[in-house]
Amino acid sequence: MVNGLDYPINDEELIEIRYQTRDKVDEFNALGARQVAEKDSLIRKIFGQVGHNVHFEKGMRIDYGINTTFGDNVFINFNFVLLDCAPVCIGNNVFIGPDVQIYTAQHPLDCDLRREHIGSAQPVTIGDDVWIGGGCIVLPGVTIGAGSTIGAGSVVTRSIPKGVVACGNPCRAVRRVD
Repeated sequence: MVNGLDYPINDEELIEIRYQTRDKVDEFNALGARQVAEKDSLIRKIFGQVGHNVHFEKGMRIDYGINTTFGDNVFINFNFVLLDCAPVCIGNNVFIGPDVQIYTAQHPLDCDLRREHIGSAQPVTIGDDVWIGGGCIVLPGVTIGAGSTIGAGSVVTRSIPKGVVACGNPCRAVRRVD
């Protein structure tokens, strides 16, 4: 799965990992705003690697968690959705707005394979110093280059170079950042 190969979505081991992750996420979402230490502890149990000063607001939905790494100084706003069937790498000093969704999961175009619940996944990489505006969707296989800003509501269907402002559906670079 994490290597981009087809995999059975209903594999018992994968289902169990998703259940364990969702239980921890539900516990996180039930915590009060002032329960900072408890929230930090759960984040470190949910994700593969978490740097210093990583903050999540409530309302997150996570598929596996173990396939995702965060650098330092990361802020994730309300209602974050992460389908991390493949590796997701989020760099340092990254700000992610509310209602952002990151997908690595893909389903086959062939309806026979879909009926068999076969999936695949491609990694997502978000470089250092990236800001992703509210309501964005980042699709499988995308890399967002360091220092870039993604405008609110964008659908990122292909990789974005470093140091640009990009927006739209499909998202594309509109200018360089000085």
